Amino acid sequence: MQPPLLNRVSDERCVSLIGMAGAGKSTLAALLAARLDWACLDTDRLIEATCGARLPEILAHRGLADFLRLEDEVVADLHVKRCVVATGGSVIYGRQAVARLKACGPVVYLSIGLSTFLTRVGDPLERAFIIPGGMTLSDVYAERQPLYAAAADLTVATDGLSPAACIEQIVQGIAL
Repeated sequence: MQPPLLNRVSDERCVSLIGMAGAGKSTLAALLAARLDWACLDTDRLIEATCGARLPEILAHRGLADFLRLEDEVVADLHVKRCVVATGGSVIYGRQAVARLKACGPVVYLSIGLSTFLTRVGDPLERAFIIPGGMTLSDVYAERQPLYAAAADLTVATDGLSPAACIEQIVQGIAL
């Protein structure tokens, strides 16, 4: 049996949100941070600040493999406390990044159904959504689900829930 998540959360820890684009990571991270009176960090914005460009431009210039390496390195190098971290959906491909998030505190997987994902994602190019060659959005969704589940300490299905209800589930689930 795993130790309670409460043991992993303190003033020295963080809570990280993972999941597909459109799951509500950025929105819920800001709300959870406000509730906890912690900082909020969006790793996509951090990557943009690191490179001085927007994600679609970074992805177009560097290519998929180099972008994923960059994301893995930036997230693996996080040194934050009392912070809610909203990650990019592709962070799950970075072994070092996932290890760092888990070392920082509980990892919460915000899950959504395929139809919700397809509706919310919109134009994947505008989001710099990672689609490996030959794959569809549905393929990427299917590939990532077990990766998110394996990395998570807690899963919250955000389909059909209000942001407030999601925050309550997260807070109760990690015993804050």
